[in-house]
Amino acid sequence: PVPFFCLIRCYGASHHVPAKVPSKNQTKLANGETEVHHRPKRGWIWNQFFVLEEHLGPDAQYVGKLHSNSDKGDGSVRYILSGEGAGTIFIIDEVTGDIHATKSLDRERKTHYVLHAQALDRYTEEALEPKSEFIIKVQDINDNAPKFPDGPFVATVPEMSEVGTSVLQVTASDADDPTYGNSARIVYSILQGQPYFSVDPKTGIIRTALSDMDREAREHYTVVIQAKDMAGQVGGLSGSTTINITLTDVNDNPPMFPQKNYQLYVPESAQVGKPVGKIKANDEDLGINADIKYSIINSEGANTFSISTDRDTREGIISLKKPLNYERKKTYTLHIEGTNTHMDPRFSYLGSFKDTATLKITVGDVDEAPVFSIDHYIMDVYENSPSGTEVGVVTARDPDSRNSPVRYFLDSKEEGVRYFRIDEISGLIRTTQPLDREDMAWHNITVMASEVDNPSLLSHVPVTVQVLDVNDNPPEIATDEEVIVCESSRPGQVIQTVTAVDKDDFANGQRFSFALPSQQPVNPNFTLKDNEDSTASIIGRRRRFNHLTQELYELPIVVWDGGEPSLSGTSTLTLRVCPCQHHGRIRMCQGEAFLSSAGLSTGALIAILLCIVILLAIVVLFVTLRRSKKEPLIISEEDIRENVVTYDDEGGGEEDTEAFDMIALRNPAAAEELKFRRDVRPEARKHCATPRSRRTKAVELDEVDVHEFIKQRLVEADVDTSVPPYDSLQTYAYEGQGSPTGSISPLDTPGTQSEQDYNYLDNWGPEFQKLAELYGEADSDVTT
Repeated sequence: PVPFFCLIRCYGASHHVPAKVPSKNQTKLANGETEVHHRPKRGWIWNQFFVLEEHLGPDAQYVGKLHSNSDKGDGSVRYILSGEGAGTIFIIDEVTGDIHATKSLDRERKTHYVLHAQALDRYTEEALEPKSEFIIKVQDINDNAPKFPDGPFVATVPEMSEVGTSVLQVTASDADDPTYGNSARIVYSILQGQPYFSVDPKTGIIRTALSDMDREAREHYTVVIQAKDMAGQVGGLSGSTTINITLTDVNDNPPMFPQKNYQLYVPESAQVGKPVGKIKANDEDLGINADIKYSIINSEGANTFSISTDRDTREGIISLKKPLNYERKKTYTLHIEGTNTHMDPRFSYLGSFKDTATLKITVGDVDEAPVFSIDHYIMDVYENSPSGTEVGVVTARDPDSRNSPVRYFLDSKEEGVRYFRIDEISGLIRTTQPLDREDMAWHNITVMASEVDNPSLLSHVPVTVQVLDVNDNPPEIATDEEVIVCESSRPGQVIQTVTAVDKDDFANGQRFSFALPSQQPVNPNFTLKDNEDSTASIIGRRRRFNHLTQELYELPIVVWDGGEPSLSGTSTLTLRVCPCQHHGRIRMCQGEAFLSSAGLSTGALIAILLCIVILLAIVVLFVTLRRSKKEPLIISEEDIRENVVTYDDEGGGEEDTEAFDMIALRNPAAAEELKFRRDVRPEARKHCATPRSRRTKAVELDEVDVHEFIKQRLVEADVDTSVPPYDSLQTYAYEGQGSPTGSISPLDTPGTQSEQDYNYLDNWGPEFQKLAELYGEADSDVTT
């Protein structure tokens, strides 16, 4: 449904009422009147009001009017307002429908308000019109000046930039409505910073306005930019900001030495590699644009001196490459050049970015320490030379022009001082005692020299003395390994090859000859063969050796060296005889081989044997204690505890073994037949009346073959299900049958007369003759 009221818009004091047009519910008559139909409709629709912001009048600002076609002007219609600000900001006259704004509005805080209007019957409170939504817009006025929210600004631009180079763009903001009027239309202008910079009025881009702005002349600039609304017209509001512009450096200045000639004093004692002076060229640029590389461009100075750049101070550091000598050269001239390392081709038209200067160096005379003729002396002397033997001479001189005398002495802190001494004037070194090359072959000493005029200046030189060898040590047999002689050795077999050692040097001690001592008788067991290669072979002369007869042999051997004069020494070797085991080429005694194979030493075997003896002693002691312990059979009557009384009763003897009859095992065929009661005494046999050839029935049953019986028992064991399923061993005490000797039991013997003939013992020798006589006498007694 459409509301049946109209909204009348009013701007300030002037009312803007739209022309009334016929609605669809009315018909225009010929006389100009209108005929109202039964379905009335509103005359016009206008759903927006406008109200100016920042209203400062004493009365409430009139906004507009609500009017319904149902309102006859009799006050029966009541207008109500709801929505944003209704009743607080906006009020309505319930009778007339006039709307007023009671407060000053700010468009920048809220641009519009949405409200709802309705017409009610005052008496019945029935709605005459449905709710109608309308908007009250706050009309903008120019009440906000432009602002630069990000200011102040900082910007940079390279020096020497062309005119029009962009520096920075600034943007101002205006809170007014940009869609209504010129309240938010901004124009930029420059208030400060001319004639160096300019600004674009529309975009706010700041540009350079002068060419060749030199940072070295002026580096910092302050520019003030103004933004004005209303398109810059009179009455517009404005705001400003500051831009601090700095010119950045470019390499537009060459290095320059403050002066063209410099002088430097350097003493001749200056150390090589150490700085001796500085020089600096100035560059007005900054950073890498001011980096300078220094170089010495003349050969005279470049050969003796070097120059480098200090990165922090950009100074040229002059250092010494070679030692200075005042007596040889007193002055040097250096041509030094300083060049920029980072060039800018845009400024090549300005010329070469380098400069040169001349440095004159004066060498100062310094009292120097004596200088030895060479840096290291090597001398030699023979061992065993007497004390005072000359070793060598060291020489030193004063390098200064006055040539002061020099004195020599040895460093007392070194060990070599006790072997040598030096003449303080001539520098001659002598020995203080005989030297032994075998004890120490090289000696290191330090000789110091000082001037007589200035003893505090010292110089040092190392001296190495080699002790030369003389043949003063006899050779010896090397007996590192034990010499083993196998019992199975054959005559002529090499038992061991021996070598010799000599403490002397190679020139006197590496050629050896071997022989047995000539003053001793010929050795019957061993001989020696010289192999003529500084080795000798020990050869056995006997067929066999026996360590039980003699285990150790001593063999003296004489050795001669090849020195001048030749020396000899006698060494005695101990040879051990033992049964051998051959492990490859190594012969070892069986006892040693056993121990080595077991991996046990003698101490370990002794420890093991001792442990075994202790264990055996413990076992014997334990058994002895068990046997000696006697427990009483009857417990004391005072002991009321329950006890188990043990009686050592073994049963009733043979009568108690009826349940374990073994006859079936001894005679399987007569198992049932020979059973008889053990409590009935059997009839006595007559030994004398029964002939030997007669056999009893039991003996005949014994001759039954037991093979069938064992076979039968085997079958029974295989089919028996009550026994465990494993093999068992069953033993039957049956000795077989058919013995040619017959039974030795007296039960089956027909008589007591022995049929044995002991005469064959006489054939065994005299040892058994007495035994034969004794048995013969016994037979005769039995016969009798």
